[in-house]
Amino acid sequence: MEEFFSKMPVDSGMAFVVIQHLDPTHVGIMPELLQRITGMKVMQATDRLIVKPNNVYVIPPNKSLSLLHGALHLFDPIESRGLRLPIDIFFRSLAEDQHENSIGIILSGMGSDGSLGLKAIKEKNGMVLVQTPSTAKFDGMPTSATESVIADIIAPANELPAKLMASLKYIPLVIADSNTDIIKNYLEKIIILLREHTGHDFSLYKKNTLIRRVERRKSVHQIETLKNYVHYLQENPAEVEILFKELLIGVTSFFRDPAVWEMLKEKVLPDFMNELPEGREIRVWIPGCSTGEEAYSLAIVFKEALGKMKTRKNQTLQIFATDIDNDAIDKARKGFFNKNITADVSPERIDRYFNAEKDGYRVASSIREMIIFAPQNVIKDPPFTKLDIISCRNMLIYMEPELQKKIIALFQYSLNPQGLMILGTSETLWGYRDEFKAQDIKLKIFKRTAVSAVSGAVELPGALLRYKSETESKVPMVAENIQTLADQVLLQKFSPPSVLVNEKGDIIYITGRTGKYLEPAAGKANLNIHAMAREGLREILPGTLRKASQNYDPVKYPDIKIGSDSDFHFVNLTVQRLEAPVPLRGLIMIIFNDVLEAVQHKSEKKKPMGEQKEKDNELQRCYEELRTAREEMQTSQEELRSANEELQSTNEELQSTNEELTTSKEEMQSLNEELQTVNIELQSKVNNYIHVNDDLNNLLNSTEIATLFIDKEFNIRRFTDQVKNIIKIRESDIGRPYTDLVTNLKYPEIDNHTRQVIKSLVPIETAITTHDGRWFNVRIMPYRTLDDRIDGLVITFNDITLAKKLEFELRKANQANGKKG
Repeated sequence: MEEFFSKMPVDSGMAFVVIQHLDPTHVGIMPELLQRITGMKVMQATDRLIVKPNNVYVIPPNKSLSLLHGALHLFDPIESRGLRLPIDIFFRSLAEDQHENSIGIILSGMGSDGSLGLKAIKEKNGMVLVQTPSTAKFDGMPTSATESVIADIIAPANELPAKLMASLKYIPLVIADSNTDIIKNYLEKIIILLREHTGHDFSLYKKNTLIRRVERRKSVHQIETLKNYVHYLQENPAEVEILFKELLIGVTSFFRDPAVWEMLKEKVLPDFMNELPEGREIRVWIPGCSTGEEAYSLAIVFKEALGKMKTRKNQTLQIFATDIDNDAIDKARKGFFNKNITADVSPERIDRYFNAEKDGYRVASSIREMIIFAPQNVIKDPPFTKLDIISCRNMLIYMEPELQKKIIALFQYSLNPQGLMILGTSETLWGYRDEFKAQDIKLKIFKRTAVSAVSGAVELPGALLRYKSETESKVPMVAENIQTLADQVLLQKFSPPSVLVNEKGDIIYITGRTGKYLEPAAGKANLNIHAMAREGLREILPGTLRKASQNYDPVKYPDIKIGSDSDFHFVNLTVQRLEAPVPLRGLIMIIFNDVLEAVQHKSEKKKPMGEQKEKDNELQRCYEELRTAREEMQTSQEELRSANEELQSTNEELQSTNEELTTSKEEMQSLNEELQTVNIELQSKVNNYIHVNDDLNNLLNSTEIATLFIDKEFNIRRFTDQVKNIIKIRESDIGRPYTDLVTNLKYPEIDNHTRQVIKSLVPIETAITTHDGRWFNVRIMPYRTLDDRIDGLVITFNDITLAKKLEFELRKANQANGKKG
């Protein structure tokens, strides 16, 4: 810390937060120590303290520290298996709050704390600085940091400030717009170099993300323009590889976004597995798996969900976890993680699903066997198919909308009907809402509907397309099953025409000839039954579909007249919501049964009576539709009334909360001013204490009186330099019993005298000689504090050698004069 802050300018414009692994029972003096070596203001962090530039904030003992909206927040520390990870906690909050303005610096320390937090900083395009491990007294944290992420700067502690300040000069305050022609030109050149060197195409990745990572690498090398950086890439293939790794920064952790995993374990997975048949192998694909934490998390949650099911179906899980980064896949395959995963994994899960090793934890074989890790580029490599679950969280956010749409379509193609798709909380379906039904819209858990294909053809990766075109002509057609052929003939020739629709009326499948009941609507092609229904059917369908969607009972309407007065026919309509099979559950089947011509002729012969009956039937249907509409309107009115009451109540609560927040804001401002005042007073007292301490040292040394301070346990507390001439003592002897030291004094009674003074509080003064002939007046006095407590002894040694010599000479002279007389 001293090496770092002594070289850091006081006007850098940055704020520094010092996070240490402190003894929770020890009162730290780090603020006082750092204040001596830096001109910046150093203070101990307090709750809700606003961070300001050119200040240093030190974490207090027995606390963890987080950052929100530029203010520090203190929490009671969370300890798991004896580990506290305050650096990871603060780095994560720093990344979320400051994004690209965050800088993580790792100095000497033991363990791996900080490594997970550095990944979060890298994801938000912040900077990472690490002390050179070989220069650190404890190289555990620096080594772990360099293994976890690509550090922007690695240097000794005293060189980091200069390198940091130099690199910041090359980071623009506002990142350039990637759409400008000049920027776009050089960015395309960088993409070409990446493709030639790595074989991966980044042309459809988000340009702003690319330009931010490029700007960061430019600043590290102190390169001013993109043109010069392109030349640097051409001349240094190693930098191309580093930039490639920078673009693949995948922040992942065990059970990231805990609410998603809790929902999967408690509801989504149990319900999903209950719908699947006995002994089914559940196939899962996790593209962009990074170092494997999400794949292992899903396997663990599957185990836990399986244990919660009332009836076991002997179902198994097969996870295909893929990533573009070979190094990440290699690490994932090993299944070994540092001890700091205890910040995200509960002790119960650690005990059950991990094996403890010397420097961390290894995933248990029962979990590892569920997963196959493989390198794969989701953009150009063939996808996995016939999948039950796809978990692609926080990968699409780095891609342009065009590519996101293609990948969503690819996922829809790869999933089985009713299969699950899990996206990141910031990702969307990009218009494919009919193909997926939301299980939880907030947590982005979707279920694939029975819609057979997305709009338009699915654009599969090139390798798969080539494979299909080469093999389709070579594979002979397999004879179809006789039963299948017979079923098709029955459906097309003898079964009544029918239409399968979803709740919105979108047509999913048509059986038989439906031209008498449906016709294409004019204008843009629209496969919705409400738009295609002919006259007579069009008026009945809305209410019928609403009624059918309320339960699984069939809704029947007889003798519906379809068509105009000159060209019409009668049909019996049956509408039913399907409960089985499972892939079709929730869809609605509409069946058309034509009324026989004989019945129609009879009705024509009885014109007056037939017409009257037809009118009665139509009137009855109108009554039923009116009643249904009235019931729906009443229900809607009640819901609106209830919603209005809730909104009014919420509005009142918000007004009350706003008033409370205004009051709290004023109180906090006042409290902040008081805290600042108290802090200034404390700093002043510390400075006064330092001055008084210096004055006391100078006073004691100027008196040339050897002084020894000991505590109540007779251990050395302090001494002046003159004591060294009497007792063999060094600074390292502070805290030792003074009787253990070698002394020149001929004073065997000193121990008894010191104990006597402690008991009686009466000073003792004695003239003592030394082995080398010197004399000292030794005075032993009680040490009194400001509140008049006895807290030890003060022993002074006043040199009286000259006085003793004169006394002896005078005595000799008197004796000589006496003899003469």
